[in-house]
Amino acid sequence: MTISTLTHILSYSTLLGTTVFHTFIGGIVSYRVLPRSFFASLMSKIFPIYFGLQTALPVLMAVTYPASRNAFGFAGGLGGVRANGKGVIAPLGLSVVCGLANLVVVGPETTRCMDERRVQEKKDGKKAYDDPPHSEEMQALNKKFSILHGVSSLLNLGELVALVGYGVHLAGRIA
Repeated sequence: MTISTLTHILSYSTLLGTTVFHTFIGGIVSYRVLPRSFFASLMSKIFPIYFGLQTALPVLMAVTYPASRNAFGFAGGLGGVRANGKGVIAPLGLSVVCGLANLVVVGPETTRCMDERRVQEKKDGKKAYDDPPHSEEMQALNKKFSILHGVSSLLNLGELVALVGYGVHLAGRIA
């Protein structure tokens, strides 16, 4: 096994494990046991790292794609990605797009929205998650936050589906 192949396998397993853990365990447990303000603070620190991994590791995986023999010799790295077509390009590309969208657009906008809700909470004297009625401004911010959170969750789900799909391809290469 080459260093490149080892790097590829470790990158894939780290990314899949991190995504599964954060999606189904870490995020849920944190939400259930931490006060909302602590949970929000924790996630605002974790998400940039998490989304950064979801963006960078698929790129590293493409660069370290294990070489395989084909009609033209050996194809590894980016050449191997091209030679293996949609089974590699689609999931790794989707993974990068989902991570990058969360890293540079959705994540920062969600954080801004949370900050705006904190300011509005002080004006209203009421938490965003308290029982209604809420001010029109808080209603708009809560709706915006819900939409952003939903988009981020869908992007994260897209990442997970892409990684599992890629895992099927990778397992086929091992078999």
